Amino acid sequence: MNEIFLAALIFVESSGSDLARGDRNKALGCLQIHCGVITDVNMHYGTSYKLSDRRSRKKSKEICMMYLDMWAPDEDFYTLARIWHGGPRGHKKPETKAYAKAVLEYMEKHDI
Repeated sequence: MNEIFLAALIFVESSGSDLARGDRNKALGCLQIHCGVITDVNMHYGTSYKLSDRRSRKKSKEICMMYLDMWAPDEDFYTLARIWHGGPRGHKKPETKAYAKAVLEYMEKHDI
């Protein structure tokens, strides 16, 4: 996973704030992680991430990478962004297109 891609997700999700809260306080941290993401990652990988780990940038990035690798190995950044925003079938949801576009625009601005 590309560090600039993760930086783009973080910027679009939270403007870089590790303390960000969204989606009526259901999403937390720099990557706005929901409880279901933690559950999926822990079940799939046998890890023991906690909900409080969403406040850790390092752990949030690990969780994000594992989640995307689980649901979309070998996909392009546009598809990965849509899945991150909309869940395992996010790449099929029209409402995730603008989010993915914002992520790619961030990457373009940073010469990636």
